[in-house]
Amino acid sequence: MTMNIEKKIKININDSISDMICLMDGRLIMVELFNKVILLTPDGKIQKDLPIPGGFFSVAQINQNTIAITYPYETAMKIFNMKNETVSKVITLDKYCWGLSSSDDSLVVGLNKDEIRIIDLKGNTLKSIQVTIESLLMNLVYCNDSVIYSDVEGKAVYCVDESGKQIWQYTQDLSRPGGLCTDNYGNIYVADHNSQRIIVISKDGKESKVLHSDGREYPTCICLKQNKSSGFICNEDGKKLAKFNLSSG
Repeated sequence: MTMNIEKKIKININDSISDMICLMDGRLIMVELFNKVILLTPDGKIQKDLPIPGGFFSVAQINQNTIAITYPYETAMKIFNMKNETVSKVITLDKYCWGLSSSDDSLVVGLNKDEIRIIDLKGNTLKSIQVTIESLLMNLVYCNDSVIYSDVEGKAVYCVDESGKQIWQYTQDLSRPGGLCTDNYGNIYVADHNSQRIIVISKDGKESKVLHSDGREYPTCICLKQNKSSGFICNEDGKKLAKFNLSSG
């Protein structure tokens, strides 16, 4: 597998980027930490700021018109309808909530440093997975009945099943692993901030490869378009966005 940087795009975002996702329709959402939720075109151009109350950290898409957003210091998640641009539901939690992922009709959320909780869209707890890491659970993805999450301070990426059993851990040459995404084959892509690299890890955690390394960038988020071999990387300060393509063979 190889990664080709197709285009680099300068964007004028003034604060740290805490999350980024590709929507089902090909557009992007970038979260400017606690301040703005920004909608971008499929080519990475800023379209508009969504009218969402501030204080957020992470975002996940539920369906074509609906996203969920974590509000750590409100200990809540809010469901936002993108069509009529209103908050349709608030799910109150009992801990600070950080990273967020979605699967079918459920949400997977990282709580503090010690719990990954799977909840339904009404806010009912379906599973509670106890974990122990050094940093907050800021980056996680749900894939094939397992949860993959990064430990920024612990310099590791972990995979656990829904019972909390560790399937694998990856620590090889990581310096500050942050944003994560997965492809249709279960491979995991990691934005390793301090080493300025994008690393891909096989779904069993046994193989890996450096896909991209650039001594001038500090990648913080990575996302893939749905069912596509292309996506975006952004750096922490929100000034640069890179569009990439993946190829195998």
